[in-house]
Amino acid sequence: MPTLNEPEASAAIPGLTRNWTFRPSAVRWSERLRTANRVLRYASRAPAAAVLKPASPAARWLVYFVFVPEAGLSAGQRFTLERLKALALPVLVVCACPRGAAVLQELGGLCDALLWKDLPGYDFSAYRLALSHLAAQSPGADVLVMNDSVYGPFTDLREVFDTAPWGLTGFTASNQRAPHIQSYAFLLRNVRRSTMVWLAPVLLPGLAFNQFRHIVDLQETRFARVAARSMSVGALWFGDVQDVSDPTLARPLELLEDGFPFLKRSLLGKHQGVIERDKVLARLAALGHPLPPGDAGP
Repeated sequence: MPTLNEPEASAAIPGLTRNWTFRPSAVRWSERLRTANRVLRYASRAPAAAVLKPASPAARWLVYFVFVPEAGLSAGQRFTLERLKALALPVLVVCACPRGAAVLQELGGLCDALLWKDLPGYDFSAYRLALSHLAAQSPGADVLVMNDSVYGPFTDLREVFDTAPWGLTGFTASNQRAPHIQSYAFLLRNVRRSTMVWLAPVLLPGLAFNQFRHIVDLQETRFARVAARSMSVGALWFGDVQDVSDPTLARPLELLEDGFPFLKRSLLGKHQGVIERDKVLARLAALGHPLPPGDAGP
């Protein structure tokens, strides 16, 4: 793997760069004030939450955020939990669901630590909850965080723990809107209470956003910049907006061939049509992933 200062074009995937290091640029005071104003204007109280099964000290943790607004776990969520457990690393699940939902009892037997949060707040509210809990219960742990917007993992995530050279590692990054790592999954090293203090401008204590555009503008696209004040930041694959606006949508099958561990669920949802649906379904089937309802056949 190249060093921090040696990104390389991906020979396997046109338009993508491998092992990209984030380098923050100067931000005008007017932009800082505008951001602060928008945070104050749009932030709401963080959703209610509870620790149902506390974490224990460990060197590495896997965090999986699942959103279960009505029914139980989907086949895809179960597949992910099985794959994470197979890695022989402790798994912490944050479940967003109605208070007291039956799925919480089921999840208690499928993970090593379990946190509940109410439905509002999107994924960054879950990330804050999980990382704060691990900073207190397992200080110094390296933590790989992912949400259920992706299928997988289809590769061994332990390799990322072993080889990623940054303090904060995104799997993919883009400079759409601004240079940033994409927040569906990332690895954060040496998580401590001090880490949460440094990341507080993005992982807001006691606050959350309830509209997707605010998550993108005020959390996801700022995550790398805020983190870079206290640690190195990079991504395993980077797409320049002039060539590839979103690597996970524009090059999904090529990424899988290059060792990327996920496939975005939105390729069969709001972004279906970016590539042929049958190709996505065929790849899921080849990877042993259960097909979504309606695509599984008779």
